[in-house]
Amino acid sequence: MTPSSSAHIGQMSVEDFEAIARHTPETVTLEFINGKLEVKPVPDGDHGEIIMWLLRQCLQQRPELGLYPEQGLMVETYRNGRARPDGTLTQVGNFAGHSEWAPADGVLMTVEVTSHDRDTDRHDRVEKRDGYAAAGIPVYLLIDRDAEQVVVYTDPEKGRYRNRVSHAYGATVKLPSPVAITLDTEKLQDYAR
Repeated sequence: MTPSSSAHIGQMSVEDFEAIARHTPETVTLEFINGKLEVKPVPDGDHGEIIMWLLRQCLQQRPELGLYPEQGLMVETYRNGRARPDGTLTQVGNFAGHSEWAPADGVLMTVEVTSHDRDTDRHDRVEKRDGYAAAGIPVYLLIDRDAEQVVVYTDPEKGRYRNRVSHAYGATVKLPSPVAITLDTEKLQDYAR
């Protein structure tokens, strides 16, 4: 495979990553972030409850949208990264006809809920955030369980989000357009540990 036929950064090519990911057991979730193969931690029960809390709020306020858990996305500059956000908000039907790794076109928001592991700072707070910004995703919502905060990143430009606003659990959080959803985060206090 020549460099011109393969997007190659870091450890391996995107094509090599996708081949490995196709043959990985369902109990393992792989991502390709910042040119590196990453293993996504298995979520705990509180993590799942937080995703369901968010899914209900999104569907109640914007029924024309879907919050897709673990949808594979092409991210980063020139789509050289592969991420599985905890949630991806987009128009219902946006992923129809796509393979396991869909383009980020039409994605309004990605969501990550931090895990209690040593790599969460690098993964969720830096690398994935920057990958979503590079893909032009308008809103990145980080539910930071360590800090007990909801962090909203907006206005992607040149691979970075220009705006970051943090809210403590319990606050009312207004997600800007194109998401246009207001979150009552009181329930998140039930999942603080």
